[in-house]
Amino acid sequence: MVDVIVLGAGIVGVSTAIHLQRRGRSVLLLDRREPGRETSFGNAGIIQKEGVRPHEFPRDLKTLLRAALNFGIDIRYDPLALPSYAPALARYWWHSAPARYKRIVAEYAPLIAHAVSEHADLIAASGADNLIQKQGWFWLCRSESARDKVFAEAEMDETEYGVKHRKLDADALAEAEPDLRIRAAGALHWTEPWTVRDPGTLVDAYVALFQKLGGSVAIGDAQTLQAAETGWQVQSADGPVSAAETVLALGPWAGELTRRLGYRLPLFIKRGYHMHYRAAPGTSLNNWILDAEKGYLIAPMQRGIRLTTGAEFAAHAAPQTTMQLDRAERVARDLFPLGERIDPKPWMGARPCTPDMKPIIGPAPRHKGLWFALGHAHHGLTLGPVTGRLLAEQMTGERPFLDFSPFAATRFTS
Repeated sequence: MVDVIVLGAGIVGVSTAIHLQRRGRSVLLLDRREPGRETSFGNAGIIQKEGVRPHEFPRDLKTLLRAALNFGIDIRYDPLALPSYAPALARYWWHSAPARYKRIVAEYAPLIAHAVSEHADLIAASGADNLIQKQGWFWLCRSESARDKVFAEAEMDETEYGVKHRKLDADALAEAEPDLRIRAAGALHWTEPWTVRDPGTLVDAYVALFQKLGGSVAIGDAQTLQAAETGWQVQSADGPVSAAETVLALGPWAGELTRRLGYRLPLFIKRGYHMHYRAAPGTSLNNWILDAEKGYLIAPMQRGIRLTTGAEFAAHAAPQTTMQLDRAERVARDLFPLGERIDPKPWMGARPCTPDMKPIIGPAPRHKGLWFALGHAHHGLTLGPVTGRLLAEQMTGERPFLDFSPFAATRFTS
């Protein structure tokens, strides 16, 4: 018997468990695998304070036609999976209309503004400073038209949301990254985000902090969750565990359990891949670089240079395909001299998404003692500690440090 069971030991679940344990609750963190080995393991490793604009559904004809052809790197889809995606994607497209999207950004920005400061708290407490770089990241612009557009949008974000940046022309970019094989038009340097040289190891450090605070970690099946006399019960490898309250932080696995509990949350997934490479002898990559016009990112991680793909729309359990990663690798090799692959096979994970691009943080509307921390899409690593604090404050009766109403589950269930 504990006070709270947190289901899901990714960055969101671990952060929530820490904040609850700090507030005097006894917490069990339960997952089917060891913590941090799923979606939190395979991301780009950026704590995106600049990310005030969540990824909207493209609405320009050029992008839609390119996506429809299914030859791109940034977007790929399995035609057989599209019917199951259609309802959520239709709502995603609807929420991405300019006026609606503007309101979403205004609600989303206060959450993302605290991303670095909330991570800084846990990084310091867990002694994980060696995993962190504090020099931002680069949005590479191959063409002058793309550069001018990105620079103009950055100016607006600084004016409206205080997001700091630096503009690099072609010469400044070449000086910062002398081993690039192309002469790009420039880059936008987002200066405030922090980057993580090994996201999985960062989660490990947070788990160690949670355990140091007195929290427990167990292997178990979240799908066994059921209402019990004491509140909630779930089966762990060591037997049943009961608690008055339960947090669902299950990432892309949340849909099945929430449906069984009677909720029709419009959750969907975007799959993604990564691979690590050695740098060619005598070369080095100094910064995280998003090659946005092509749709992939390369980053100097501890294990090697990590290449991450864009979004793949396919069934969660469908076999992985190397098509998107292979395409990205060919283009990335033209940008930077990648050496041989390090990993025996590509890593694949899934991002849990909502049609309005905002996470679901707060109480389940129809069940006492059930709480949601779901749907963080591309910003799971970024928003883990912010979500954990905001949810723990709600659960313990503190005054939340942010307005959580834009993230309430009732926007989908009322």
